[in-house]
Amino acid sequence: MHVYLMRHADPDFSKDSLTEQGHREAQALAHRLATHGLHYLYASRAVRCLQTAEYVAKLLNIPVVEESWIVEPSHLHIRQKGRIYSIWDTFGEVVRGAASLPTQQSWLELPPFDNPEIRSMWEEFRRHLDELVASHGYRREGWRYRIERKNRDRIGIVSHNGIVLLFLAHLLELPVSLVWSGFYIWPSSVTTIYFEEHSKRWAVPRALSVADVSHLFAAGLEPQPRGMGPGRYEPYL
Repeated sequence: MHVYLMRHADPDFSKDSLTEQGHREAQALAHRLATHGLHYLYASRAVRCLQTAEYVAKLLNIPVVEESWIVEPSHLHIRQKGRIYSIWDTFGEVVRGAASLPTQQSWLELPPFDNPEIRSMWEEFRRHLDELVASHGYRREGWRYRIERKNRDRIGIVSHNGIVLLFLAHLLELPVSLVWSGFYIWPSSVTTIYFEEHSKRWAVPRALSVADVSHLFAAGLEPQPRGMGPGRYEPYL
């Protein structure tokens, strides 16, 4: 089974919609996915995600299933250098400045993530994700997935930067804080997860690519570093 994690295309956050470039990016993304084919397509209920998903759905002739649990938890913030950032944009120097690096078990106990709202969000997200994967034939047991219905399904999910990173953290068993501060998901990028099977009993997710934007370059588009704080994030330009 393949899971294609897509961030929405270039956004106008003030209107929760796509920019003019965003619409071109979504078209390029749709043509990219048409080369693979999708059997299922899920999307966050945010308008910018649904607009992105519609391009894919129309070209591949599949329905879009709206999901509220993959909407970015925009109420979770941190103040850094006098400005407000989303919690998933906590500076890496803060995350790695502790006496010891966070683990999958300890990251929720370290500031600024030692917040009951963050724990609740993470636990609810994990539960929904495991339910989704189980509905496609792979049931989580411990840190592996029991194969109940082996398949070659190709599943597309259109969501947000912070949410794609949550998918990576949970599926690959990585500390969320290190994933949030160590990876960036470009608008309209594709992150591909394959459920690798070396036996008839177990499958383990493996990342084949992260934040791939080759389809944008092929379409003559320059990726835009949106959502990196309060303005354009110059170091990435």
